[in-house]
Amino acid sequence: MNALLIMMSLLSALALTGAAASVFALQRVHRLVRDAGRRREPVTADQSAELQSLRDSLQTLAAQVQELRNTSPMTLEPGTPRPGLNLSKRSRTLRMHRRGESIEQIATSLTVPRQEVDLLVKVHRIVLSTIEPRP
Repeated sequence: MNALLIMMSLLSALALTGAAASVFALQRVHRLVRDAGRRREPVTADQSAELQSLRDSLQTLAAQVQELRNTSPMTLEPGTPRPGLNLSKRSRTLRMHRRGESIEQIATSLTVPRQEVDLLVKVHRIVLSTIEPRP
């Protein structure tokens, strides 16, 4: 029982010490906040004029935003899907490339982005190089 009493005493002392430290910290923060409020410098005439100018600018911008919201409702239209390479266009692209037409000519005639045609041709070359037997 003696050991239990000592442990309880130590825990109580630790709790009281923590509470005292918390009270001290709160008082210190309260003093710092109070002192910071007292040290606030008065606003000069130049700063006051600048603040008023900023307030006026902000009000003007707010009025312009409100006017834009009222006059032109923003409607977002879904973008049109880009033409891509479907199976038919892929085969036509490779056929035109085998005939010797340039990538730009193929892209304009099939209305497909040039980068997609270029990618398809590069991939086709890689596939052919892996399929063809090497001597």
